[in-house]
Amino acid sequence: MMKKQAKQPITKSMSISEVISRYPETIPALMKTGMHCIGCPMAMSETLEEGLAAHGLDVDKVVDGLNKIIKKKGGK
Repeated sequence: MMKKQAKQPITKSMSISEVISRYPETIPALMKTGMHCIGCPMAMSETLEEGLAAHGLDVDKVVDGLNKIIKKKGGK
């Protein structure tokens, strides 16, 4: 029986495109925070920290919330 691997935690240094491609379940939460530009080509090269800070958001709080989403989705 194969063991289910835990998902790698999201970090603020990850690019926005990496986060949404690895963890599409985070898109609604990002949109809810006001990050409506996640599909913008310019935003796709930014780190999560850069994008969240540009929107005046608490980076650590949002990253913690995203990690709760992927942890819940993964069942771990």
